[in-house]
Amino acid sequence: MDNNRSEIVRAHIWVKGHVQGVGFRAHVEYHALRMGALGWVRNVGFDTVEAVVEGTREVAERFILMIKRGPRMSHIDELKVEWEDATGEFVGFMVKQNI
Repeated sequence: MDNNRSEIVRAHIWVKGHVQGVGFRAHVEYHALRMGALGWVRNVGFDTVEAVVEGTREVAERFILMIKRGPRMSHIDELKVEWEDATGEFVGFMVKQNI
């Protein structure tokens, strides 16, 4: 990662652990909207949450830290982040349909 904190980036994130039934997606959506992050979050399977975020590098890094903490009743066992090219496709942040 370079030091350009205002560069627009995209992070694709998977979080595994006790992340369902604890308000994880609502927590992520609430904080994403407050920090001006763009993208989405959804459940995948029974123990994984997936999210995509676009914004400045600073916003994306704050978003990842927020996801690592999660809501109080959650427990993160594994977190995977893939940095991708930003597409500019998002106009807000939303909870997507589960897959």
